[in-house]
Amino acid sequence: MSAVQPARRIALDVILAVRESDAYANLLLPVRLQRAKLSEADAGLATELTYGTLRRQGYYDAVIALAAGRPVDKIDPAILDVLRLACHQLLSMRVAQHAAVDESVQLAKTVGSNSATGFVNGVLRTITRTPAAEWHERALDSAKNADERLAIAYSHPVWIIRAFRSALAAEGRAAELDALLEADNVAPRVSVVALPGESTVSELDAYAAAYSPVGAVLDGGDPLQLEAVRAGRARVQDEGSQLAALALSRVRPIVAGERWLDLCAGPGGKAALLAAEARVGGATLIANEVVPARAELVRNALAVFEPAPEVWELDGTTVGDDHADEFDRILIDAPCTGLGALRRRPEARWRKSPRDVAHLSGLQSNLLNAAITALKPGGVLAYVTCSPHLAESKVIVEGAVKKWGAAIERIDTPAVLATITDAELDLGPTNGPPAQHAQLWPHRHGTDAMFIQLISKV
Repeated sequence: MSAVQPARRIALDVILAVRESDAYANLLLPVRLQRAKLSEADAGLATELTYGTLRRQGYYDAVIALAAGRPVDKIDPAILDVLRLACHQLLSMRVAQHAAVDESVQLAKTVGSNSATGFVNGVLRTITRTPAAEWHERALDSAKNADERLAIAYSHPVWIIRAFRSALAAEGRAAELDALLEADNVAPRVSVVALPGESTVSELDAYAAAYSPVGAVLDGGDPLQLEAVRAGRARVQDEGSQLAALALSRVRPIVAGERWLDLCAGPGGKAALLAAEARVGGATLIANEVVPARAELVRNALAVFEPAPEVWELDGTTVGDDHADEFDRILIDAPCTGLGALRRRPEARWRKSPRDVAHLSGLQSNLLNAAITALKPGGVLAYVTCSPHLAESKVIVEGAVKKWGAAIERIDTPAVLATITDAELDLGPTNGPPAQHAQLWPHRHGTDAMFIQLISKV
């Protein structure tokens, strides 16, 4: 019996945990790698196996169904995970076929019966007898319609493809759909933010970010190798998230004594950037997070500051009840489906459903209305989601405008960002009047698909 390479074992363990326990691969995998003390090469292999398998799961399922002669929902889930992991090696990596097959059979023995092990061996031998390019064509030909073909080709659920098409079409750019889906399947480079007043981009051994004046991008490697990151003076943070926070902090000059609120602060990335900006300008930030465990993450994120900003644990939808007209600036980084961050959280595409959108949209509306109540007249808030889904972004803002009427005004967010960014942002729409919101995209900007709308209270 051949031994299973640790990288494959760890990859399968993480993939199993993602499916069985709703674990987050981006949180669990680093812990497993650290415990295993793998070499840099083996850690890289485990990372590629894990993320690649999760990212391309939809395509591999189409191939497995053809090779097995049965729908994947008729296959034991743990055995299906083994087959998916093997498919990534056989169809998308330069891995010796015998190694991929033999070790996958050994992995199957740890999660299934003897008959299941024979089944895995048979399916994988079938896959190895046909070139990867031919499997790709056969999988595409199994699609029942054009959207299902896109779903197989780019490994996204059909409902997400349709939501992305609608969001792009709202900008007159539906033709960019393939480019967006392809960008979602490319691992993002590591982005770092140098917290103003604590660190500078020039002291980081990294490239300056394309847009964020406080951002940098690493070529590779562990960001903890940077002293500023180890010390908490710089943080790993997507450039889109940086721009969302900066849009609020730099929409107008800060007046000393201002009170700011980060309403949905967990896990604390944007709160740290806002806290740094507030300190530089003489303002005070309060962070709020209703979930106690996430509130603790926020406290940890803010511990670098002395004194550290206060962290509340309130239900954000009630903040207007006791704190009406209290804050000069409020960030609502609303809980959402996270469809804008599928590059870094590939499993999210298989976890979410249209029902999640319907559930979250009510919460998003309630949070925005509560924030408007808590905002001082003349104050500014930023409504932000890491989702381009229209029902989580534009529709929520339009609902608030309809409810509040002349009491609030949308601020030209693209114009604000133009005063902040180091390079021009290509923002839609191109098929009508200029947009008041900003929608960032992975394929166009290299960021998560962040939606940002600045709103002032009259």
